[in-house]
Amino acid sequence: MKEKRHTHFVCQACGHQSSKWMGRCPQCTQWNTLVEEKKVEAGRDKNGLLGSGIGGEGESPQPIDQVKMSENDRISTGIGEFDRVLGGGIVAGSVILIGGDPGIGKSTLLLQALNGLASEDCRVLYISGEESVRQIKMRAQRLSTLSPHLFVMAENSLEKILRETMTLKPKMLVIDSIQTIYTSELQSAPGSIGQVRESSARLAMLSKSKEISTCIIGHVTKEGAIAGPRVLEHMVDTVLYFEGDRGHPYRILRTVKNRFGSANEIGVFEMNEEGLSEVFNPSELFLSQRSMNVSGSVVVPSMEGSRPILVEIQALVSHTNLAVPRRTSIGVDHQRVSLLAAVLERQLNVPLYNRDIFLNVAGGVKVEEPAIDLGIVAAVASSALNKSIDTKTVFIGEVGLTGEVRGISQLEIRLKEASKLGFKTALVPEVNKERMHGASSMKVVGVSSIKDVLTIVS
Repeated sequence: MKEKRHTHFVCQACGHQSSKWMGRCPQCTQWNTLVEEKKVEAGRDKNGLLGSGIGGEGESPQPIDQVKMSENDRISTGIGEFDRVLGGGIVAGSVILIGGDPGIGKSTLLLQALNGLASEDCRVLYISGEESVRQIKMRAQRLSTLSPHLFVMAENSLEKILRETMTLKPKMLVIDSIQTIYTSELQSAPGSIGQVRESSARLAMLSKSKEISTCIIGHVTKEGAIAGPRVLEHMVDTVLYFEGDRGHPYRILRTVKNRFGSANEIGVFEMNEEGLSEVFNPSELFLSQRSMNVSGSVVVPSMEGSRPILVEIQALVSHTNLAVPRRTSIGVDHQRVSLLAAVLERQLNVPLYNRDIFLNVAGGVKVEEPAIDLGIVAAVASSALNKSIDTKTVFIGEVGLTGEVRGISQLEIRLKEASKLGFKTALVPEVNKERMHGASSMKVVGVSSIKDVLTIVS
């Protein structure tokens, strides 16, 4: 049965379909929401039933306990931090999406990962739609990633990419980037919503059917999200974001979605002349330049997936002549900082209504979990009162609106990491101290309210 294929335009807001593009949707009256999509009309078989539209017969249903598994379902890239965020390695046939700012190191990381696979005599294919093969080799020479099993190609046509991939049959395929790939079945320009969605869907189908692990690099918008349709993140198995500050050499690879592992893992790298190198003890690295006996400096143990990381929170509280004082934060949610400042002012009578508050997580790290609330409160109070805190003390706990300190998870792992780096005292929620199993090498002080913290700071 021959399928009839043509394109139409679908409104991404209301679903209205049109045979031609219009700047404004006639149904929902929104502008620039009509995008080109491919329409497939499946024929009918001899019984009059609609065909599957996939051009072939699928597998029959089978009991889940009889599904055959391979012993080598995961592939190690030789980069421990990269394997960590993937859950232990690359799953055969999986599709990985990596996003990040321009120049952050996405292409460098994947070229090093491909070299690790190529060193194990696995054929891998790197396809670039932005660089020529000579430019890729220049970067490979700088990174020392030249291998006879690493194949490169500069191509934008999806049909040719699929054809060459079927011929070479690599163990892993890298597309750099998906916004530069186009299919001739759509008339829209590369990078449009229709092109990105169609190209990603066909690459994912190839990956699943031929057990080829595929890694797709995606551009990001100015807000930091991956450009293109949101459905792109639903198609893939794993979504990774490469984060970092241009002023710091450290890069953090963060898992946002992972069907084969934890969705909260991070990998820490350091950018140098030879590419990206792994950071095995990020806590020690982030605290290496910490100033001693100064006000506004607090250390908190944060959990990133299964890994505890100690970070320094710095606060600066200063008088202001502005009608509305500023609340500026880097590395933590600024709304959370404003909330905790209001709690501190209300519950402890610390005057902050006429003061600017600047908060920073040293090292360019972003911390999102609520267990750092107690550390933020202690840092702001320390700077406001100009009182330094013992440099061998860490703060752990979530703070509520009434000033109570709520319990957190995985306390023992956090304390073990802090003790390893030489910290002697830990302020933890009272409820966690009561539930501790066994003794700790640190002095553990339970607090039930932020009023207990003020006595230590002052």
